[in-house]
Amino acid sequence: MAREAELDLVEIAPNAAPPVTRIMDFGKFLYEQSRKERVARKAQKQAEIKEIRLRPKTTDHHLGFKTKNARGWLEDGNKVKVRVRFRGREITYPEVAMSQLNEIARELADISVVEFAPRLDGRTMLMILAPKKK
Repeated sequence: MAREAELDLVEIAPNAAPPVTRIMDFGKFLYEQSRKERVARKAQKQAEIKEIRLRPKTTDHHLGFKTKNARGWLEDGNKVKVRVRFRGREITYPEVAMSQLNEIARELADISVVEFAPRLDGRTMLMILAPKKK
């Protein structure tokens, strides 16, 4: 039947009893599968990670508008990485950076969750905020 229709005989489920086959144009089938995968890949939205860089000496005013920027990014569905960078002897006061990060997390708690808790990594302290699921 497949030769008469000039199509391919494709085995769909070889382990079934009896094996399931289908008469189709296999090249066309592969092409349609690749198109479906391409469309599915385009539909995926990858979360971008935006970053805020601070220092322990950052003022409350600057902290306020950095937090405002982070709020906008979180509302857009992006993750936000908050980095406090220590220079010189600032590394001896990690509690200042920890309090800044906790304050940012508290201000953004209504629209975000802390994905990666504040942690000292070399000369920087990092925290990652992710948007809350709706």
